[in-house]
Amino acid sequence: MKINNKNFNVFKIYFTPFRTDLVTGVLWELKLNGITEEENFISVYTSTKSNVTSKKIEQLLDSLVAEGLLENFSIEKEIVENKNWNEIWEKGREVIHVSDKIIIKPTFKEYTPKQGELVLTIDPKMSFGTGEHQSTQLVLQLLEKHVKPGMKVLDVGSGTGVLAIAALKLGASSAIAVDNDEWCYDNCKENAELNGVKDSMKIITGDIKNIVETGFDLVLANIQKNILLQIAGEIKKKIRQNGILVLSGLLKQDEAEIKKNYSGLDFIFQEKLIKDDWIGLVFQFKDQLRS
Repeated sequence: MKINNKNFNVFKIYFTPFRTDLVTGVLWELKLNGITEEENFISVYTSTKSNVTSKKIEQLLDSLVAEGLLENFSIEKEIVENKNWNEIWEKGREVIHVSDKIIIKPTFKEYTPKQGELVLTIDPKMSFGTGEHQSTQLVLQLLEKHVKPGMKVLDVGSGTGVLAIAALKLGASSAIAVDNDEWCYDNCKENAELNGVKDSMKIITGDIKNIVETGFDLVLANIQKNILLQIAGEIKKKIRQNGILVLSGLLKQDEAEIKKNYSGLDFIFQEKLIKDDWIGLVFQFKDQLRS
């Protein structure tokens, strides 16, 4: 990851209790360039041209306080030079063992796979999806179980493309990765090339409404709850009868609302995985009108 902007805003955020997975997951709703975790605070990086402000961060964290998930927080803002951010970013990246089978590594880390391991090489630029976050790991673990040879996959909110790439490496025949962040196009393309799946992966800048294809066997969406509620109807249009839907980016308290919304659109709940405060949900689409 080499960032071209000269300087970056960094927001140092202290909070109690120190539930980094919860706070970082909520903050990724904003257009961030990266997050690093320190001993007792997190640093949130944005371009100096970004519209992310201390006030916007406060509003998200205030919602966590209102829900009783945080007791208090404070924010400090400063500006750092680009070269320092790149050094911090590379220093903090490690090889990630998502499961006994799936391993994620950046290009600058060496790793010799053991028999049966699947190594994904992912370099995030401005995109969410390093594999460190619980929600990404939940989807990857669910993909191990639900990807079947020849599947046609749609990854909504693809970020680095890690989920679409994993699906292809696990046996899917084609994947479309779509994200409304312009940084994701080049990042997805580079990661697809690194993993040898560029010919099977179509990358689109936009949102699910920009996807003209339908009949997907497997739809993935690792996005926060409000977006998943908004796009439920569009997902229904894209998935085939008996197709599988995997959702994450969700906290435990989001489960009931998501299930209610999607069950009303003929998605049948199948399975749940939990990691810390985060959940991954699996549904199967069974539209009686299509039967």
